[in-house]
Amino acid sequence: MGERGDKAKEYFQSGYNCAQSVLMAYADKIGLTEQQIMNIAAPFGAGMGRMREVCGTVSGMLMAAGLILGHDTDTSQGKNAMYAVTQELANEFKKQNGSIICRELLAGVPTTSGTNAEPRTPEYYKKRPCADLCHDAAEILEQYINKQ
Repeated sequence: MGERGDKAKEYFQSGYNCAQSVLMAYADKIGLTEQQIMNIAAPFGAGMGRMREVCGTVSGMLMAAGLILGHDTDTSQGKNAMYAVTQELANEFKKQNGSIICRELLAGVPTTSGTNAEPRTPEYYKKRPCADLCHDAAEILEQYINKQ
């Protein structure tokens, strides 16, 4: 265990946003190009476009789950199955980290507002838990998949 989590953390530390980082950790399983993955996940970084809503790591984890597990969502049974997976994964993330909301996860971390991403400096990485949250989200999904 740990390979997907380590990959997600490395992607984040390389400059990708949190949602991209988690989704990229599953690139080999989802059948999309790196560019497609980057485009799909781009709006979800920093809690959806820096709005600090649902953590991008959770969004990336859930996008990967949908692409990998592929429940038939054309039926209510398929939708219900995907919603159950979604809630199980999100609840596990919340159990491990206290929340799935970006602003709550970053409570006490000085952040800026607006649409401009903060520069990725060594200080940026030191002051926030995002790289570790990327790791956690990727690991939670990996553990879930391995149980199936």
